[in-house]
Amino acid sequence: MAQKYGTASVSATDEPASPHGAGESSALLGGDRDTTVKRAKREGKASMVSSVSNLANTIIGSGMLTFPLAMASAGIIPGMITCIFSGSVAVFGLYLLSLCAARAPHRRSSFFAVAQMTFPRAAIFFDAAIAAKCFGVSISYLIIIKGLMPNVVTALYHDLSSSSPPAWALSGRNWISIFMVVLIPLVFLRHLDSLRHTSYVALFSVAYLVVIVISVYFNPLEGMPERGEVRLIHFTPNFVSTFPVQVFAFTCAQNLFPIFNELKENNQKRMNVVIGGAIGSATLTYEVIAIFGYLTFGSTVGANIIAMYPSTSLFIAVGQLAIVVLVLFSYPLQVHPCRNCLDKIFHAGEATKQVIASAESPDADALPDVDDDHAAGEMSPLKHTLLTAAIVTSGFTIAFFVNDLQMVLSFVGSTGSTTISFILPGLFYWQLTRADRNRNNALSLGALALAAYGGFVFVFCLGFNIYKVINPSSGGPAH
Repeated sequence: MAQKYGTASVSATDEPASPHGAGESSALLGGDRDTTVKRAKREGKASMVSSVSNLANTIIGSGMLTFPLAMASAGIIPGMITCIFSGSVAVFGLYLLSLCAARAPHRRSSFFAVAQMTFPRAAIFFDAAIAAKCFGVSISYLIIIKGLMPNVVTALYHDLSSSSPPAWALSGRNWISIFMVVLIPLVFLRHLDSLRHTSYVALFSVAYLVVIVISVYFNPLEGMPERGEVRLIHFTPNFVSTFPVQVFAFTCAQNLFPIFNELKENNQKRMNVVIGGAIGSATLTYEVIAIFGYLTFGSTVGANIIAMYPSTSLFIAVGQLAIVVLVLFSYPLQVHPCRNCLDKIFHAGEATKQVIASAESPDADALPDVDDDHAAGEMSPLKHTLLTAAIVTSGFTIAFFVNDLQMVLSFVGSTGSTTISFILPGLFYWQLTRADRNRNNALSLGALALAAYGGFVFVFCLGFNIYKVINPSSGGPAH
């Protein structure tokens, strides 16, 4: 998904925060900071329900559109099992991160804060992982818009007009070019709080998509393509590239820390309920979309399930338009942290010195001021402009020429998502507890196994995806 992020951080003054009051930069690193005053001790205000909702809203995004294709690449039974397996591994990674968060300074946990306590000199690598993930997700959003808008236009003209749509309106490339006029002013903003209301669109689009896949399965629409073969078990070479899509679809680790910071009485038992409730609801949603989407189209299902439905139904057009609006306004929420992480990478030497100095400080609150906006200080207007322009231009160029949503999500899932969800949680927990005589040895070994699993998925799936790009005839849609 749209991979939607909007969890707000607890403010320094302990005033109640809107549950959707911050962009992903806040979600990644713990919220806004006022460096001109002494911080008051933070206390959580969020309820269990809002915390589960925020984490679930982070999880359920654009990845859900590709789950029917993932099921088609292996069959119904393996597809269901791999979905549950991916969710279970994600739960373990989030559980380890919550244990790490409890060891961070009071309600100021973040990837950056935990890195200071574990691998301060390696902070640049998780900045690179976050930047790669956000950049890939932003590209997937533009590809979704490019694929859906011609269908939306066709459906609207079919139901609301007696004329045919103009030729230019049926080009997805024209639509992403037009929408860039809207997006460019938004991506140059330094604060994105005003976009928090897209969370309502996110909830609507997810629920509407579930209604579509179920209702169309039982009541096929006119103009539906002929259903392909449906199998209980049928592994194809495409399974290797679709599996990382499932990994990507459960990525929400970037919001675990701020939710931990916000939750009232954030003990481990309550955090376990939050993690289990969010992953459980996402798994159920993905299973429903995957099963009914695959049963509807069989082996002919595409990488974007909502784009598979006929362009002559207003019922479908509303769902497609909702997803377009969702990803449109979620796009800046990916550019913002990507830009700040790149800035941090370009100032790796300076950031490392600050991290090491802070780690050696006896003051638990002596975190460097670069933490919360994930940038190496305030960016100059020129640097801000150049980085933003580079991200937007390169992302737009890739989306303009690439139509394969599955390929983009596979690269994102095998790199950034595996790093954030598996490799870092495993390494962080193992390093934090390595010298602890009272540590749980089984849990420490499990953390190392999780990191190793993430490394295997990273290397193997990334290598396979690169091979497919170089040799496009080696793999294709599941049939």
